[in-house]
Amino acid sequence: MNRLVRSSTVAFAVLAAVATSGLPRSALAATAAELNRDAVAALNKLYAKQPSAKMLSRHAKGILVFPGILKAGFMFGGQIGEGVLMKGGKTVGYYNSVAASYGLQVGAQTFGYALFFMNQQALDQLDATRGFELGVGPSVVIVDQGVGKSLTSNTITSDVYAFIFDQKGLMAGIGVQGSKITKISK
Repeated sequence: MNRLVRSSTVAFAVLAAVATSGLPRSALAATAAELNRDAVAALNKLYAKQPSAKMLSRHAKGILVFPGILKAGFMFGGQIGEGVLMKGGKTVGYYNSVAASYGLQVGAQTFGYALFFMNQQALDQLDATRGFELGVGPSVVIVDQGVGKSLTSNTITSDVYAFIFDQKGLMAGIGVQGSKITKISK
């Protein structure tokens, strides 16, 4: 048992060193200006790859963009990153996204995600509690290639649409379910 604990500790330390050396700048976001710049760049890349995201942006009441999330784990895992809430193309707030997990997992990964809030009630829910939890409250649809192709301005019926993008790293599978989003000061 002691050997397993030592091996686990060494493996996690190695993962942490590897993960933080390639940590996306926006996961740490030293300044609000850097986070704003990274969020706009991430959105522009998303719009170029997913026309449905651009279409949703024209109808969204707000868009919350997390340009760089770091996820790492060895048995215990976690993910963290900071994001920007935009309304009408202007920054109106800053948020962090945090999640923890336990299970058979090992690796490190970075990714970004954007949440398109399609109605005022869903957007109000973001700050109504001491931490917005994805999967609790407004209905969230994860947009993949298939869903993205079928979205039109006439088929927008969900409260929130989520796009996951720029996945890089060594962990299989990705999800934002269970992530807790909290408003922060910058």
